[in-house]
Amino acid sequence: MPAHFKALPNAPIADCRPTVTTVHGVDLHDDYGWLRADNWQEAMRAPDKLPGDIADYLRAENAYYDAAMADTVALQDTLVAEMRGRIKEDDSSVPRQDGPYAYAVRYNDGAEYPLFIRTPRDGGGEEVILDVNAQAAAQDYFQLGMTQVSPDHRTLAWAADVNGSEFFRLTFRDTDSGTDRDYHIEDVGSVAWADGQTLFYVRVDARHHPNKVFRHTLGTDPTTDVLVYTESDPRYHVGVGRMRSGAYIAISTGMNDENEISVIPTADPTVAPQVIEPRTEGLEYDIEHQGDDFLILTNADGAHDFKVMTTAVATPSRAHWFDLIPHEDGRMIVGLSAYKGWTIWMERRNALPRICYVAKGQPIAAAQTIAFDEQAYSLGSDPSPEYNTDRFRFTYSSPTTPSQVFDYDLATGERTLRKTVEIPSGHNPADYVTIRTTAASHDGAQVPVTILYHKDTPLDGTAPCLLYGYGSYGASMPASFSANRLSLVNRGFVYAIAHVRGGEELGRNWYEAAKFGGKPNTFHDFIAVARQLITDRFTAAGRIVIQGGSAGGLLVGAALNMAPELWAGAIADVPFVDVLTTILDDTLPLTPGEWSQWGNPITSKQAFDDILSYSPYDKVRVQAYPPTLVTAGVSDPRVTYWEPAKWVARLRATKSDDNILMLRTNMTSGHFGKSGRFAALEDAARSYAFALKAVGAKIAAT
Repeated sequence: MPAHFKALPNAPIADCRPTVTTVHGVDLHDDYGWLRADNWQEAMRAPDKLPGDIADYLRAENAYYDAAMADTVALQDTLVAEMRGRIKEDDSSVPRQDGPYAYAVRYNDGAEYPLFIRTPRDGGGEEVILDVNAQAAAQDYFQLGMTQVSPDHRTLAWAADVNGSEFFRLTFRDTDSGTDRDYHIEDVGSVAWADGQTLFYVRVDARHHPNKVFRHTLGTDPTTDVLVYTESDPRYHVGVGRMRSGAYIAISTGMNDENEISVIPTADPTVAPQVIEPRTEGLEYDIEHQGDDFLILTNADGAHDFKVMTTAVATPSRAHWFDLIPHEDGRMIVGLSAYKGWTIWMERRNALPRICYVAKGQPIAAAQTIAFDEQAYSLGSDPSPEYNTDRFRFTYSSPTTPSQVFDYDLATGERTLRKTVEIPSGHNPADYVTIRTTAASHDGAQVPVTILYHKDTPLDGTAPCLLYGYGSYGASMPASFSANRLSLVNRGFVYAIAHVRGGEELGRNWYEAAKFGGKPNTFHDFIAVARQLITDRFTAAGRIVIQGGSAGGLLVGAALNMAPELWAGAIADVPFVDVLTTILDDTLPLTPGEWSQWGNPITSKQAFDDILSYSPYDKVRVQAYPPTLVTAGVSDPRVTYWEPAKWVARLRATKSDDNILMLRTNMTSGHFGKSGRFAALEDAARSYAFALKAVGAKIAAT
């Protein structure tokens, strides 16, 4: 490890307050459980309520981080300036037609937050319906949540979180006058307008569990709102949405691998919800309305890579579902959209997405595909909010190609480029190389890898590498463009994304292979990718910085325990590392819904043993660890701050090396760090400065 990146004197040492918990006959020793505040729910909403001893320890760690990274401050400033130079400051989105208006988002020069604007569809002056900068001005943290215009376009429902806790306050704005109504609804999740006066919303409880659906009439006291639905199963989270046809409100309730949907006709929003198909173990489905039918994206009948079925609105239960797009092994259908005259879906083959469509009433054999040529790329489906249209919008990017917005005419096949994200400081895709390769994991599985590097980077094993991974919940890592990433690549880094098991890049089986006792496949895949990068001379052992966040932080923690000799450094962002303790605690907001991923260690000794075998906090041992940067957020409801704090405390007390170990806790925000398009660059600059220092790069402003 670079000799100049050693631990500083007087690193914070957390108090050792031993506790022992016995589960399934196994004693679990925890010296740092006290870092979990008894009033954590209160502190999540108001971080200044954190108990003094805990806050003092976190602040001491922050001061230690500041001292250890002091020599990179000028570099961080340079990195922020570079990244900001790649952002078009006076930018705007491509307007989207919806009814009598075209809606868009616009940024003024230098503004952190956008303006939500609209113009008459047939031309006319611009209206600002929400200036987010004005709303955020008085807040240390501000995160805009949902924004939804009512079907009559007279009211904007908008929500905001002002501390990172993800408890959002809902506000109603008259779009003609620009004024907000004099009341709010607190702790709101998703919302859906039925008509210009009626709105459905989900309420989040004190445990951050979205479990109740209410119906609100605009202008009435929210305390009189009608409770429409209550979810009693703590594993299930509830959401509401308005279907594109406008005919139905959908209430979706489910966990990661199982769900249930009910519908309410917007023509009579007082009608009780009608269940499409009752929850069934292992059954997943989503629905779209199209004329007299519902289209259903589902894994029913063993369709592990999903298929599309159809049923009459009058008979929506599973007994009446019939195949429309049959299941095909290795072809993962990841999204479905229904227009009045078109069925559109996104599918993924061999870790690459594509968009397919067919006219209503035509056989699936007549389906068309929107094709692309690069080895690795990312697609985003952005269908029109209008139901009766032939226009479909999508976004395209690759590691070398900035994001592009296309409008596509489904009737003619004409593709119109509406916008390419501008890089004001300049960008030449020909200066960079993107390749897709594979690495053989411990059991022979071929793991896809996306690699980006500058054309002048030597491929002789001397280049440093940043290796990124996630690998949980079926989330696939897109091979997309990142302007920030160029600050590393331009300094000689190879940037690699390991598409490890736990995602769905290669279909549902790729995800299923890393659940429950198969979770270590994620970690073996990641390490195998690193070894293949070394074998192929992209980099070398001791030249790789690894990075992952949340469940990707679990991946980083496991990789540190399993193969510390490979890494020059590690960046673990809000890492899920105290896995066993968290999954044993059913009072935490997300835990019950997590059992379908990891197993329930409360009731299952096998699940307990499986999780204990890899939980990074529990597997810390006496060995040398590379320089490590860990982040946390006091208001984080997803990975509570004490997980990374406990992990750092145990690592510092146990590891045998003198390499730097830092914990940086955001004392005023949560899972997603700083808000605002420029403020968030500071987080990226810190990570990149750490990576450069970890590989022994010369630390200077340039």
